[in-house]
Amino acid sequence: MYHVRDNDVLYRIFYYDCEPLDKRMHNPLTHRSINYAKTDEYKFRCELLNALKVKRKVALRVGTLKTNNNWIINQSATERLLKKEITVDDLTENDVSPEIRQKGIDMKIGVDIASLSLKRFVDKIVLFSGDSDFVPAAKLARREGIDFILNPMKANVEPQLNEHIDGMETYAPSKKKPTAKHCTETKVTAMKKHSNK
Repeated sequence: MYHVRDNDVLYRIFYYDCEPLDKRMHNPLTHRSINYAKTDEYKFRCELLNALKVKRKVALRVGTLKTNNNWIINQSATERLLKKEITVDDLTENDVSPEIRQKGIDMKIGVDIASLSLKRFVDKIVLFSGDSDFVPAAKLARREGIDFILNPMKANVEPQLNEHIDGMETYAPSKKKPTAKHCTETKVTAMKKHSNK
């Protein structure tokens, strides 16, 4: 909401996510069975999505999760392995996690940005991401005259995306309004200017 200026009207907040993992899997190191549908994270994610479904001015877009039962070594454990600080035998069950991928989210974001832009429903779009997959959507929006702002939430922004936006506003939520930094940003906020018509 800090992106909505005094002369703006919020059109809609689009929130993109997947239903949480609800499978039962076995940790490859300990062979312990984990029922992800019984975890606190699963409960929290379900409650969050259910709350968003009934929130005014919020459109929830849900993709799917894909897992092929592979497990990956987490980044911190991989770095310790490469530095020879630990060996494979030192890995614990918390050093590995199932390989999970979101499917359909990027396409949904791209379609929504294109639809909002081509139908002229909004004047400004704020994208919360730093992924260069959105370059085609950002370029289309700008060609249609949309003010395309990026909020990467302090994450690194890929150069290809930085080139095709109108400005960047990156900040952590606080009581202060953000300051815009112009360029030489899995949420989209769309706004329309006030009009007397």
